[in-house]
Amino acid sequence: MSNIKLFESKQIRSVWDETEQKWYFVVEDVIAVLTDSKDPKQYITT
Repeated sequence: MSNIKLFESKQIRSVWDETEQKWYFVVEDVIAVLTDSKDPKQYITT
C-alpha cells in the first residue's frame, strides 16, 4: 500500500510493508519538511 502522509501541509511519500509491519518513508521528503530546504538532496550527499 503506497500512501502520502501530510506534515504541516507538505507531502511525505510512504509505503507500508505488510510482511514486516513497518512504514517506510522517503528520506528526501522528510528532510525537505524538517529543514524547509528547496534542495534537500544537499543534506543527503554530505
